[in-house]
Amino acid sequence: MGNGDIRVRGLAARAGGWSARHRWAAVGVWVLFVVLAMGLGSAAGRVDVKDSDQLKGETHTAARIIEDAGIDEPASENVLIQAKGGDLKATDAEFRDAVDAVVRAVEGTGRVTEVSSPYDTKTISKDGRSALVQFDMRGESDTAGERVEPVLKAVEGVQQDHEALRIEEIGGASMMKTFDDAFGDDFKKAEYSAVPVAFGILLIAFGALVAALLPVVLAITAIMATMGLMGVVSHVMPMSDTANSVMLLVGLAVGVDYCLFYLRREREEREAGRDAQTALRIAAATSGRAIVVSGVTVCVAMAGMLFTGLAEFEAMGLASLMVVAVAMVGSVTVLPALLSLLGERVEKGRIPFLRRRRKSGGSQDSRFWTAVLRRVLARPVIAVAVATGALLAITAPALGMKTQQLTLDQEFGDSLPIVQTYNRLNEAFPGGSEPAEVVVKADDINAPEVKSALADFRDRAISSGASRGPVEIKLHDAQNMAFVYVPLVGGSDLGKAGASLDKLRDEVRPATLGKVDGVEAPITGQVAGSKDFNDQLAGAVVPVFAFVVVFAFALMLLSFRSLTIAITSIVLNLLSVGAAYGILVAVFQHGWGASLVGAEGVGAIITWLPLFLFVILFGLSMDYHVFVVSRIREARLRGLATKDAIRHGVVTTAGVVTSAAVIMVAVFAIFGTLSMQSMKQMGVGLAAAVLIDATIIRGVLLPAVMALLGERNWYLPKWLHRLPDLTHDETPQAVAGAAARDDEGEPLKV
Repeated sequence: MGNGDIRVRGLAARAGGWSARHRWAAVGVWVLFVVLAMGLGSAAGRVDVKDSDQLKGETHTAARIIEDAGIDEPASENVLIQAKGGDLKATDAEFRDAVDAVVRAVEGTGRVTEVSSPYDTKTISKDGRSALVQFDMRGESDTAGERVEPVLKAVEGVQQDHEALRIEEIGGASMMKTFDDAFGDDFKKAEYSAVPVAFGILLIAFGALVAALLPVVLAITAIMATMGLMGVVSHVMPMSDTANSVMLLVGLAVGVDYCLFYLRREREEREAGRDAQTALRIAAATSGRAIVVSGVTVCVAMAGMLFTGLAEFEAMGLASLMVVAVAMVGSVTVLPALLSLLGERVEKGRIPFLRRRRKSGGSQDSRFWTAVLRRVLARPVIAVAVATGALLAITAPALGMKTQQLTLDQEFGDSLPIVQTYNRLNEAFPGGSEPAEVVVKADDINAPEVKSALADFRDRAISSGASRGPVEIKLHDAQNMAFVYVPLVGGSDLGKAGASLDKLRDEVRPATLGKVDGVEAPITGQVAGSKDFNDQLAGAVVPVFAFVVVFAFALMLLSFRSLTIAITSIVLNLLSVGAAYGILVAVFQHGWGASLVGAEGVGAIITWLPLFLFVILFGLSMDYHVFVVSRIREARLRGLATKDAIRHGVVTTAGVVTSAAVIMVAVFAIFGTLSMQSMKQMGVGLAAAVLIDATIIRGVLLPAVMALLGERNWYLPKWLHRLPDLTHDETPQAVAGAAARDDEGEPLKV
């Protein structure tokens, strides 16, 4: 069979072949798809997740009642007036003058309402050295941060006139403005810098401007199309800004990876002496097939988020799933068309000082990985023992993982002045910055029995030890509702505050409001939201883990028709995820080496991260696994001995896997540089896991395990032979059965 007569079969091969023959049509269809998706998304608009849909449980019930009543809760603000030292108390004339000045100053801005003096609301600390002036911002709470600056300046003016006192403002609006000013631009810059970082690494990897641009262009167009699709889909399943950010990260990672795999294989075949058409068809059948298998596996992993029941997770999962599917389709359709159109011009824009490594006979092995593989394959037992032992040691700290929603001081440390205000407020008024909110709905909120129950609830909340007061009640007569604000004992310590919340829910409420017929009284607030989130997430862990693992196993089994490959792929991926967990706990919970990544040992991992990391990493790590194992299997089918096939598969993919891993690590590490501890945890966890996966797992453990297993790598029980065969996307050389024999000289049955 001549060079130009090579025939390949399979979905990816057929898609690539069609695109190469109908180049302009394929490119035109892709451009039309991207434009239509963006246009439809823009026309439809994006529907974001509502507060009432964020969580289940009491938090969801409270949000639904407020939403149904049409009440728009304003952003509440506090001005903390506190003696800096000495004997100055709230009862002293100077202190009273400062309080009056604050009240006049904030009222004078015209931006606030419901201003209350601490002498009326009894918001004076037990030691008498601190007091709170409380008020609400006018207008919608979501945009209050945009209107709070005049109020902040008014409070600063009062501070300048009273040097003996500390006068500081804190609340929903002021925190919103502070965070937007400090981190909003920082976060956007991190997102936007990911693209040039990826392009720079690709430029080094390929040494040519056009070749480096192709993966970036594919990833960006896939992201643009997905943004449009998110707008359309959001009318069925609401989206969010967080889902958008995660989609961008995942889309950039897989879009670049898939194009990198394809382009590297096409160039390798051409350097081996293939003509352009044949090289493209072989790349379509081999790397194209690996992309399809990997893409479907990643989509399955992302779909696991849909089983959490958490609206934010569902939005992230669906957005990630869509961008992976779009990038996968683009890689096996428009990419072959572009490569066919460009031909040798893909090498345009050569960078003189980045000398391309010419490959002799189509394959120049990586010297580093050749040396590593020589030792690994010579002593596979030792390699498995050492690598597994190292990974288990790294995983060990994860056994003591503590998860919680990070409080303000944990999230930002002392990097912002408002954090110090937050700590002082909680010290003077435990729980005052984040009170529990009881949403009381009654047939008649002014009925004597309801009023009596509200008063009884206020008294018992304090007598039970759940709160030290003051407990504030706000009535909404028109809606027959009342909001009861209860500062929880424990303050910013979520463990102690959670115990206080349990007292309110399990003891105080049943004995008071629970005895009045027709009264609903769900308890919400930050502490309640954290608890409800944790409870729901804990219930979702097993279903999500089971779904992802079982379906990934099934896909590996069908794609490689090997029970052994399916099992080892799951075990190796779990080791990779476990190691990432261990690093997270060691750095962020115990503080080991935290300063090396500019972090602080905050004592806990943010609640949503472990499940998020599992899904993302389990999906992304399959990219490398499928790519490497596909190359090993291809070499084995050509008749190479098992160890030779392993060596060939790992070494010839080392360059592309290294390039892909460096891009992912660099992009994820950008998020590890942000000041928010939750973003640092996400960035460091993802970067560490990808680095471990591309080195220890794929470079040492995978080849060592496969070398030990030998021909058992391709074992499939007879009772599974009826499973669908998805292994046919191979070159003729790979499926020439007469030439393919095992280590004992028997016909190879892969």
